[in-house]
Amino acid sequence: MGTRALGPGLRSVLWVQGCPFTCRGCMSPQWIPDRRARLVAPSELASELLHDSRVTGLTLSGGEPMEQADALAEMVAHARAERDLSVLCFTGYRLEQLHADPPNPGVARLLACVDTLVDGRYVAALDDGRGLRGSRNQRVHRLNPRAEEANEDFEESPRSVEIALEGPTALLVGVPPPGLLTAFDTAVDAVRARLRGNPGAANGARENLTERTGNDER
Repeated sequence: MGTRALGPGLRSVLWVQGCPFTCRGCMSPQWIPDRRARLVAPSELASELLHDSRVTGLTLSGGEPMEQADALAEMVAHARAERDLSVLCFTGYRLEQLHADPPNPGVARLLACVDTLVDGRYVAALDDGRGLRGSRNQRVHRLNPRAEEANEDFEESPRSVEIALEGPTALLVGVPPPGLLTAFDTAVDAVRARLRGNPGAANGARENLTERTGNDER
Protein backbone atom coordinates (compact mmCIF):
# COMPACT_ATOMS: atom_id res chain seq x y z
CA MET A 1 0.00 0.00 0.00
CA GLY A 2 1.22 3.52 -0.77
CA THR A 3 1.48 6.13 1.98
CA ARG A 4 2.50 9.77 2.43
CA ALA A 5 2.95 9.42 6.20
CA LEU A 6 6.45 7.89 6.23
CA GLY A 7 8.52 10.15 4.04
CA PRO A 8 8.13 12.60 1.15
CA GLY A 9 5.87 11.81 -1.76
CA LEU A 10 3.95 8.59 -2.25
CA ARG A 11 6.00 5.74 -0.83
CA SER A 12 5.88 1.99 -0.58
CA VAL A 13 6.79 0.85 2.92
CA LEU A 14 8.36 -2.45 3.87
CA TRP A 15 8.17 -3.73 7.46
CA VAL A 16 10.59 -6.58 8.13
CA GLN A 17 10.13 -9.19 10.86
CA GLY A 18 12.54 -9.40 13.80
CA CYS A 19 14.18 -6.78 16.02
CA PRO A 20 16.91 -7.15 18.68
CA PHE A 21 15.58 -4.12 20.56
CA THR A 22 12.58 -4.01 22.88
CA CYS A 23 11.97 -0.30 23.18
CA ARG A 24 9.36 0.53 25.78
CA GLY A 25 6.33 2.00 24.06
CA CYS A 26 7.08 0.37 20.71
CA MET A 27 4.10 0.97 18.44
CA SER A 28 4.82 -2.12 16.33
CA PRO A 29 5.44 -4.95 18.82
CA GLN A 30 4.19 -7.53 16.34
CA TRP A 31 7.38 -7.04 14.33
CA ILE A 32 9.79 -7.66 17.26
CA PRO A 33 9.80 -11.50 17.56
CA ASP A 34 12.49 -13.17 15.48
CA ARG A 35 10.18 -15.61 13.76
CA ARG A 36 9.43 -16.57 10.20
CA ALA A 37 6.94 -14.28 8.53
CA ARG A 38 6.35 -14.10 4.80
CA LEU A 39 9.37 -15.16 2.76
CA VAL A 40 9.74 -13.46 -0.61
CA ALA A 41 12.58 -13.10 -3.13
CA PRO A 42 14.08 -9.58 -3.40
CA SER A 43 13.21 -9.25 -7.09
CA GLU A 44 9.60 -10.30 -6.48
CA LEU A 45 9.31 -7.92 -3.55
CA ALA A 46 10.65 -5.03 -5.63
CA SER A 47 7.94 -5.66 -8.22
CA GLU A 48 5.26 -5.65 -5.55
CA LEU A 49 6.50 -2.39 -4.04
CA LEU A 50 6.45 -0.74 -7.46
CA HIS A 51 2.97 -1.96 -8.39
CA ASP A 52 1.63 1.61 -8.08
CA SER A 53 3.21 3.70 -10.85
CA ARG A 54 2.87 6.84 -8.70
CA VAL A 55 5.33 5.59 -6.05
CA THR A 56 8.50 7.71 -5.93
CA GLY A 57 10.19 6.32 -2.82
CA LEU A 58 10.72 3.36 -0.53
CA THR A 59 10.69 3.39 3.28
CA LEU A 60 12.33 0.50 5.14
CA SER A 61 11.08 -0.17 8.63
CA GLY A 62 10.14 -3.05 10.89
CA GLY A 63 11.34 -4.74 12.93
CA GLU A 64 15.00 -3.91 12.25
CA PRO A 65 16.02 -3.53 8.60
CA MET A 66 19.72 -3.95 9.38
CA GLU A 67 19.06 -7.56 10.42
CA GLN A 68 18.14 -8.30 6.79
CA ALA A 69 20.45 -5.75 5.19
CA ASP A 70 21.83 -7.78 2.30
CA ALA A 71 18.44 -8.89 1.02
CA LEU A 72 17.07 -5.36 1.34
CA ALA A 73 20.01 -3.94 -0.59
CA GLU A 74 19.33 -6.45 -3.36
CA MET A 75 15.65 -5.51 -3.36
CA VAL A 76 16.49 -1.79 -3.65
CA ALA A 77 18.85 -2.53 -6.55
CA HIS A 78 16.06 -4.35 -8.41
CA ALA A 79 13.61 -1.52 -7.71
CA ARG A 80 16.00 1.20 -8.84
CA ALA A 81 16.67 -0.68 -12.05
CA GLU A 82 13.01 -0.01 -12.85
CA ARG A 83 12.50 3.47 -11.38
CA ASP A 84 14.39 6.40 -9.85
CA LEU A 85 13.49 6.10 -6.15
CA SER A 86 14.49 7.76 -2.91
CA VAL A 87 15.14 5.40 0.02
CA LEU A 88 14.46 6.21 3.67
CA CYS A 89 15.45 3.72 6.36
CA PHE A 90 14.73 3.54 10.11
CA THR A 91 17.11 1.70 12.42
CA GLY A 92 17.56 1.26 16.15
CA TYR A 93 21.35 1.12 15.67
CA ARG A 94 23.51 4.23 15.72
CA LEU A 95 25.21 5.03 12.44
CA GLU A 96 28.62 4.88 14.11
CA GLN A 97 27.96 1.32 15.27
CA LEU A 98 26.80 0.29 11.82
CA HIS A 99 30.14 1.45 10.42
CA ALA A 100 32.37 0.14 13.21
CA ASP A 101 30.64 -3.08 14.25
CA PRO A 102 27.80 -3.93 11.87
CA PRO A 103 25.40 -6.71 12.94
CA ASN A 104 25.95 -8.52 9.62
CA PRO A 105 28.08 -8.21 6.47
CA GLY A 106 25.28 -6.71 4.35
CA VAL A 107 24.99 -3.46 6.32
CA ALA A 108 27.54 -1.52 4.27
CA ARG A 109 25.76 -2.54 1.07
CA LEU A 110 22.40 -1.36 2.41
CA LEU A 111 23.78 1.95 3.71
CA ALA A 112 25.17 2.61 0.23
CA CYS A 113 21.57 2.38 -1.08
CA VAL A 114 19.98 4.62 1.55
CA ASP A 115 19.46 8.35 1.01
CA THR A 116 18.14 9.21 4.48
CA LEU A 117 18.72 7.22 7.67
CA VAL A 118 16.89 7.77 10.97
CA ASP A 119 18.97 6.13 13.71
CA GLY A 120 18.70 5.33 17.41
CA ARG A 121 16.28 3.58 19.74
CA TYR A 122 12.95 5.06 20.68
CA VAL A 123 12.75 6.66 24.15
CA ALA A 124 9.16 7.42 25.14
CA ALA A 125 10.16 10.18 27.58
CA LEU A 126 11.85 12.05 24.72
CA ASP A 127 8.94 11.86 22.29
CA ASP A 128 8.22 15.50 21.45
CA GLY A 129 5.66 14.80 18.75
CA ARG A 130 7.73 16.34 15.97
CA GLY A 131 9.11 14.98 12.74
CA LEU A 132 9.63 11.45 11.50
CA ARG A 133 12.02 10.59 14.32
CA GLY A 134 10.09 9.01 17.19
CA SER A 135 12.02 10.78 19.95
CA ARG A 136 14.54 13.62 20.28
CA ASN A 137 17.54 11.32 20.78
CA GLN A 138 17.12 9.88 17.30
CA ARG A 139 19.04 11.52 14.48
CA VAL A 140 18.39 12.10 10.80
CA HIS A 141 21.38 11.44 8.54
CA ARG A 142 21.35 12.62 4.96
CA LEU A 143 23.82 10.18 3.49
CA ASN A 144 24.32 11.57 0.00
CA PRO A 145 23.91 14.78 -2.03
CA ARG A 146 20.52 13.64 -3.28
CA ALA A 147 19.16 13.65 0.28
CA GLU A 148 20.72 17.03 0.99
CA GLU A 149 19.19 18.55 -2.13
CA ALA A 150 15.72 17.26 -1.20
CA ASN A 151 15.83 19.56 1.85
CA GLU A 152 13.05 17.70 3.64
CA ASP A 153 12.40 18.61 7.29
CA PHE A 154 12.39 15.21 8.97
CA GLU A 155 13.22 16.62 12.41
CA GLU A 156 10.58 19.29 13.07
CA SER A 157 7.78 18.89 10.54
CA PRO A 158 4.28 18.08 11.84
CA ARG A 159 3.53 14.37 12.03
CA SER A 160 0.81 12.66 10.07
CA VAL A 161 -0.71 9.21 10.12
CA GLU A 162 -3.02 7.29 7.84
CA ILE A 163 -5.61 4.69 8.80
CA ALA A 164 -6.47 2.07 6.21
CA LEU A 165 -9.56 -0.10 6.63
CA GLU A 166 -9.93 -3.53 5.09
CA GLY A 167 -12.94 -5.48 6.32
CA PRO A 168 -12.65 -5.70 10.11
CA THR A 169 -8.96 -4.75 10.08
CA ALA A 170 -7.69 -1.23 10.76
CA LEU A 171 -4.07 -0.44 9.90
CA LEU A 172 -2.47 2.70 11.34
CA VAL A 173 0.60 3.87 9.40
CA GLY A 174 2.96 6.65 10.38
CA VAL A 175 4.70 8.19 13.39
CA PRO A 176 1.80 9.25 15.61
CA PRO A 177 1.77 12.35 17.80
CA PRO A 178 1.54 11.68 21.57
CA GLY A 179 -1.89 10.47 22.65
CA LEU A 180 -3.07 9.25 19.27
CA LEU A 181 -2.21 5.59 19.85
CA THR A 182 -4.21 5.56 23.08
CA ALA A 183 -7.22 7.03 21.29
CA PHE A 184 -6.82 4.59 18.40
CA ASP A 185 -6.57 1.57 20.71
CA THR A 186 -9.56 2.73 22.74
CA ALA A 187 -11.68 3.04 19.61
CA VAL A 188 -10.58 -0.36 18.35
CA ASP A 189 -11.29 -2.01 21.72
CA ALA A 190 -14.80 -0.54 21.64
CA VAL A 191 -15.43 -1.91 18.14
CA ARG A 192 -14.00 -5.31 19.10
CA ALA A 193 -16.29 -5.46 22.13
CA ARG A 194 -19.31 -4.69 19.94
CA LEU A 195 -18.34 -7.40 17.45
CA ARG A 196 -17.97 -9.94 20.23
CA GLY A 197 -21.42 -9.04 21.41
CA ASN A 198 -22.79 -9.58 17.90
CA PRO A 199 -21.18 -12.71 16.38
CA GLY A 200 -22.98 -12.14 13.10
CA ALA A 201 -21.29 -8.80 12.50
CA ALA A 202 -18.36 -8.97 10.09
CA ASN A 203 -18.24 -12.76 10.55
CA GLY A 204 -17.63 -12.27 14.25
CA ALA A 205 -14.84 -10.58 16.12
CA ARG A 206 -11.32 -11.01 14.82
CA GLU A 207 -8.31 -10.76 17.09
CA ASN A 208 -6.38 -8.99 14.34
CA LEU A 209 -8.94 -6.20 14.14
CA THR A 210 -6.16 -3.68 14.50
CA GLU A 211 -2.52 -3.32 13.64
CA ARG A 212 -0.33 -0.37 14.53
CA THR A 213 2.75 0.13 12.48
CA GLY A 214 5.06 3.03 11.93
CA ASN A 215 8.83 3.00 12.14
CA ASP A 216 11.06 0.20 13.24
CA GLU A 217 12.62 1.68 16.35
CA ARG A 218 9.35 2.41 18.06
